Amino acid sequence: MFRASCLLLCVAVCHLLNAADLPQLAPADLGLNAVKLVEMDGLIASAIAEKKMPGCVVLIGRPKGIAWLKAYGDKRIEPDHEAMTDDTVFDLASLTKPLATATSIMKLAEQGKLSIDDPVSKHLPDFAAEGKEAITIRDLLVHRSGLIPDNAIGDYLEGPIKAKERLLALKPTAPLGTKFMYSDVNFMVLGEVVAKVSGKPLNEFARDQLFMPLDMTETTYLPSDELATRAAPTEQRDGKWMQGQVHDPRSYRLGGVAGHAGLFGSARDLAKYATDALAGLKSDNSRILKQETWRTMTTPHSIAGTDQKGQRTEDIRGLGWDMRSRYSSNRGTKFSPSAFGHGGFTGTAIWIDPGTDLYVIFLSNRVHPNGKGLVNPLAGKIAEIAVDAAQ
Repeated sequence: MFRASCLLLCVAVCHLLNAADLPQLAPADLGLNAVKLVEMDGLIASAIAEKKMPGCVVLIGRPKGIAWLKAYGDKRIEPDHEAMTDDTVFDLASLTKPLATATSIMKLAEQGKLSIDDPVSKHLPDFAAEGKEAITIRDLLVHRSGLIPDNAIGDYLEGPIKAKERLLALKPTAPLGTKFMYSDVNFMVLGEVVAKVSGKPLNEFARDQLFMPLDMTETTYLPSDELATRAAPTEQRDGKWMQGQVHDPRSYRLGGVAGHAGLFGSARDLAKYATDALAGLKSDNSRILKQETWRTMTTPHSIAGTDQKGQRTEDIRGLGWDMRSRYSSNRGTKFSPSAFGHGGFTGTAIWIDPGTDLYVIFLSNRVHPNGKGLVNPLAGKIAEIAVDAAQ
């Protein structure tokens, strides 16, 4: 009995250690050409010199570990300069959508508490207003609901309760399923679905069911004082720098917790999620979702439509993930068709490619100090270098 107990304890401790730390190995040990990877240094230096961002952190990894983790430039340039570090915490902006909200939805589906093909109004009856009875959770996840990208900021000025009432009462601006419209509204509604079905606020459900099992201790809404001190600042709000405080104005008005924005995290933490996703797609070794659930989440959905010039368009999305759409410039051109990822307004991107067993994480605060900056093309080029290095 004593030996069996010791064995079980040893297994549990080893499991925790494995969850906590991803090994950082030489690129060659992971099948990557280090000389090729160094090419990104010049591109990043040029982007910093051109003031497209103050700095960034780049992490490139494969299932067995991290091949590249490097901080570039500064995380703050006003009022003083402060060097970027590889443990900097970033406002992840719309990476919140897949990492927190969509993965929470998939977890609830796996638990049998909802179906992704449920009408949203089954769980949020007030959502049925204005002819939205047929809109499903899947429609929100792939942005084909017909709901506008953002409702007026004035809808949020009377507090979170009134703001959520107005959110659910919105009227679609396009017929269901006829148009791809990338929408924060879709994911704010999904955040409310998570809260209603789970009985916990989105931040608590995601923490308990996703981030804690992966030991993502630096991924959270509403960062602690310690994490906020390590955070990369964005812009000023009311004369004070936003550092550890969500940049998105609607999430801010909702108290910092919303389905579309509000999550903070570090590169190493996001690598834990990416590693788990790659594992989960190959077997049932994921700590958070079953293989079938991962595969469902990353199955391509083609949303056809027309652009403003009347030309036919086709956007390919996963459930919460981008795959190939008009928002994929941070993807690059060399990932396999099975790659999935997402970008964030503050200058963040993550792409995970089961076809090459590769993930690329690019985190910047390109909106510091004045809301300007441009990093999506750079993130795409870095992804291309990573794929080339793997060949």
